[in-house]
Amino acid sequence: MRRHVATTPFQFFFNMYTGTVKFFNETKGFGFIVDNASKEEIFVHVTGLIDNIREGDVVTFNTSRGKKGMNAVDVKIA
Repeated sequence: MRRHVATTPFQFFFNMYTGTVKFFNETKGFGFIVDNASKEEIFVHVTGLIDNIREGDVVTFNTSRGKKGMNAVDVKIA
């Protein structure tokens, strides 16, 4: 698994990323966001959402290390 790293100065200083929601299951409360810069898929759980999201939404997010890899947190519509 690749390590998710900052690819722009903005991301480096503020740890903010922009991506597109690839999949989100509202019933189960999880999905994946594709980071625009790295094209890496990041897991997102409903507990990491600020705004409600749907497939295809462009979002900004931070990342946090979870038990199984990186998780998107503080996810909001861009």
